Amino acid sequence: MFGAQKKKAWVVAADMGYGHLRAALPFQDIARGGKIIAANDYPGIPEQDKKIWGDSRRFYETISRFKKFPVLGDFVFAFFDKFQEIKEFYQNNESIDAPTLQLRQVYRLFEKKRWGEHCISRLNKNPLPLVATFFIPAHMAEFWKYEGPIYLVVTDTDVSRAWAPLHPNKSKIIYCASTQRAASRLLRYGVREENIVITGFPLPQEFTKNNAAKTKNDLRRRLAVLDPEGAYHSRYGKLVEQYIGSVQSPTLNRGKAGFHRVVLTFAIGGAGAQAELAKDIMEGAKSLLEEKKFEFHVIAGTHREIAADLRKRSCLESRRAGKNVFVHSSPSKKKYFKDFSKILSKTDILWTKPSELVFYAGLGIPIIIAPPIGSQEVSNRRWLLDIGAGIDQKKPELLYQWLPDLIRQGALAEAAMQGFVEIPKDGTGTIKKILCG
Repeated sequence: MFGAQKKKAWVVAADMGYGHLRAALPFQDIARGGKIIAANDYPGIPEQDKKIWGDSRRFYETISRFKKFPVLGDFVFAFFDKFQEIKEFYQNNESIDAPTLQLRQVYRLFEKKRWGEHCISRLNKNPLPLVATFFIPAHMAEFWKYEGPIYLVVTDTDVSRAWAPLHPNKSKIIYCASTQRAASRLLRYGVREENIVITGFPLPQEFTKNNAAKTKNDLRRRLAVLDPEGAYHSRYGKLVEQYIGSVQSPTLNRGKAGFHRVVLTFAIGGAGAQAELAKDIMEGAKSLLEEKKFEFHVIAGTHREIAADLRKRSCLESRRAGKNVFVHSSPSKKKYFKDFSKILSKTDILWTKPSELVFYAGLGIPIIIAPPIGSQEVSNRRWLLDIGAGIDQKKPELLYQWLPDLIRQGALAEAAMQGFVEIPKDGTGTIKKILCG
């Protein structure tokens, strides 16, 4: 991990769920040794450090799964979420927010347990620029006096007070903010303006950079599928042409074999808490799947048991519908991210909770928004709705009614274009320029 091969940056994530690793992967080509460092699971990590990380992860995953239990689950999760709360942006009291209990606890672990000292001392032997995709490694680096520059990539549309250090006005951390709101929030927490750069979220380079033409081609195909009656094209055809070039009117393609087939993809999060929703969607889509109007792909990530259960359920629901259900699982997170990109390229509609995946609407993929889990996802949902790139899910069991209506109305085609136009796509390139010059 800490080899002698010369590269331009240390790339540090936390292997907790998918979000922080997903944001780090686009920087693998500039990472020292070509590897991303998992701050919670690197070779030689002290057992005490590993235990602190592990306890934190298990607690969050347990709370996330517990949330589905009626009444008590919501109460317990709400209590936990209070520690990572993102407050209303406009308030009567505009003073700088004090550090939260969560943040103070993190710093107590630095002081009392020397959490993170081992990792940062090893990186300090060659103090390259350090780019983190989670706030704790960045705070560790500053606390343990990392000698190189420290960059922190913001992975949500808004951030809690925990993302800013105890004394933000004295901090040297440079923030790569995903949105204007995240940048404004950091200013309110006391981070110096010169330490904030609005970059956008780092999307995978297989969809950006030299592959921008492919992303546009995917969007052209997607618009034809999502606007079969030409409802959106008749109103905004010139706008579409301005951004992605000439697109044939969907009405000219009526009657072509397979033209109306829609690929719907549902992504299960790292904690696996959305497995039941996947089953509900499968049931609600049964008639559409039987008629071969839809393909349903479930991305179960590394949750093999969940994937096996869903495959079994798809056959039980209807053998004919099951032929159009594809459940994907991966043996490792590294393989999962590769598989995810392949499936995403042919996806017409992405159904997901509003995690960091909201930024993928920038690729021209409309999002059906599952219920948010946690304050940051509430903010992500609001942002996605504000720019018109996502639509709240309706009753999954009635999907066979409302989803075809959204397609006939051109609503999802509109969401696809809104995301493509409004969301920056070159966050990866912008951050790399900052890091490497």
